[in-house]
Amino acid sequence: MAVWCLAPLVAAVGVARGERLALGAAVSLAAVGVTALGGLTVSAFVVRPAVAPVLTLFALASTVLGLAAALVVMQRELGREDRRQRQALAHLRRVLEEQPFLLVSMAANGDVARTWGQEPAGAPGVSSAGGSIVDLAREADRGRLREALARATFDGAAEVGFAPSAEPQAWLSLVLKRTESGRLVGALRDAGAAHARELELEQARSEAEAQNAGKSRFLANMSHELRTPLNAIMGFSDIMRQRLFGPLSDRYAEYAELVHESGGHLLDLINDVLDMSKIEAERFELAREPFDARDAVSSVLRLMRGQADRAGVQLRGLLPRESLDVVADRRALKQIALNLISNALKFTPRGGGVTVTLHADGSVMELIVADTGVGIGPEDVQRLGRPFEQAGGAAQKAAGTGLGLSLVRSFAELHGGEMVMESRLGEGTTVTVRLPVIDHPQAANEV
Repeated sequence: MAVWCLAPLVAAVGVARGERLALGAAVSLAAVGVTALGGLTVSAFVVRPAVAPVLTLFALASTVLGLAAALVVMQRELGREDRRQRQALAHLRRVLEEQPFLLVSMAANGDVARTWGQEPAGAPGVSSAGGSIVDLAREADRGRLREALARATFDGAAEVGFAPSAEPQAWLSLVLKRTESGRLVGALRDAGAAHARELELEQARSEAEAQNAGKSRFLANMSHELRTPLNAIMGFSDIMRQRLFGPLSDRYAEYAELVHESGGHLLDLINDVLDMSKIEAERFELAREPFDARDAVSSVLRLMRGQADRAGVQLRGLLPRESLDVVADRRALKQIALNLISNALKFTPRGGGVTVTLHADGSVMELIVADTGVGIGPEDVQRLGRPFEQAGGAAQKAAGTGLGLSLVRSFAELHGGEMVMESRLGEGTTVTVRLPVIDHPQAANEV
């Protein structure tokens, strides 16, 4: 009888609900109390044995009723829990089916187990195709799709794009992820618009590169064609100004001098354009050789001394006492120094100064050109160094092509070095070129 009395409590424990446990315990205690009361009554009324069966029957009935009540409560709770689970599962399925991608559960080799969601617009019938996800791609893309599956299996994730065999003009994107069980889950979506934009950008880049290469070839050819007659003009004007075939009047001699000077300036500009076109076309090759860097810089200082005197600017060179042996392109180094000094003189007013410093820093040669000129604004510093970019007023821009600093930067980078520019308006400009070209690292003493 004690076991029957505890039945509601056991049922409540089976439900595993705290609030039902208290109810089951109460019913069980009531049944135990009634049973005990029945036993006491029987003991107390021994003289009336007919009452005992009635009390025993009452105790049994109360136990059965308690058990029945607990079972009813348990069944009701289980029903409610089952309905909640079914509703949650239905909601989850609805969300999976209505989300914009097609979710695919597959094996590591691409065999599709199940799909959820919307079919990609560019590939109708994908969700019902079955078989392997690899079979959905056109033949040319199946290799990349297999590689993505292997990458996702070993690395945990991968992404690949491919054209479906059903509609080769479409484009699908598949994002893969490995689950804890080792299977793969993928999100398949229509990526046709994004792929079309990528193709357009790639085509635009190819066209821009082709146009740039065509421009470089045109400049190279034109520069060569212009230099041929220009050399003749300079040669004949040089003969005239030296009066090799007889005397000339002073005015004609002055004209010959102007023609020769203008031709030399034009030749320098053409050489700059030719060098830049070769660099942009990646056809410029450095002619490295061992030499003393002091000789190259000194020759440029002697060449620019006359221009500095005419401009009323003091030009000073600080060079090492000992030889500074480098392995570099001699012409490129002279061009670097020439362009930097020419720019400094152009932007330095009369009475100012330009200082050229050459020294070694370990295995790096440093060429520093500092001026006391008008300086450059921060916005111009960011632009300068790109081809055909110029700063300053109309007079300074008319004096060049905007290739000087661009060539300096390009020559420095071809040597594995760099160009650094520091400037403030009204405080002058300092340009430092660092080239790792020292033949034997040495300390340099400036004079």
